[in-house]
Amino acid sequence: MIDRYDWPGGHEALWRFGPDTGPVVLLLLPPFEEANRTRTFAVGLLRALADRDVAGMLPDLPGQGESPLATDTVTLADWRVAVTALVDATDRPVVTATIRAGALFDTDAAVAGRWHLAPQSGDRLVRELTRIAGGIDRDAPVVEIAGNRIAATMIVDLATATPSADHPSRIVRLGTDPDHADLRIDAAPLWRRAEPGDDPALAALLADDLAAWSRACVGW
Repeated sequence: MIDRYDWPGGHEALWRFGPDTGPVVLLLLPPFEEANRTRTFAVGLLRALADRDVAGMLPDLPGQGESPLATDTVTLADWRVAVTALVDATDRPVVTATIRAGALFDTDAAVAGRWHLAPQSGDRLVRELTRIAGGIDRDAPVVEIAGNRIAATMIVDLATATPSADHPSRIVRLGTDPDHADLRIDAAPLWRRAEPGDDPALAALLADDLAAWSRACVGW
């Protein structure tokens, strides 16, 4: 079901999945081009969760997806405010699930738990963006990277951003990623593909883990 949610800067699209009771998983995509590469997979993951009787929400953050705002007009603070507003307006326990740098956006939200898939620090994200762009002019008000116009202030804020250290939290990583993980699954990362893709088998595996984690976080 397509809905809308309000945040102090306006109204954004929200996709809802699953039952009307129990915990609800708020899935946060990584920004910019990686959002395009992972969105189909994210929808499949939330549908798999719904098949396991766990509800889900997939929002467009300001300046992303179908948002009416231009990407170069939003800040990291806007994304965090939007996530917090959505959590506060939800009358059910919320568990955030994030992909990659989506882990940078729920740091101010009062959630029952956090589940991170391959969480990425802001510093690593900025280094990747810099490599893709062949360098970033920090003095320019707006930079263009892979077709995305990004405000320089966003780059500055992202460079020092880190995922929330609050608990309960669970980290899932793929393949040979050497960083700490509570669960490691042998699968290829979709965000590395040149074109958007899907992996239903991976979505099913992750949905099993995320459904169990969500229920554990709220005692349901």
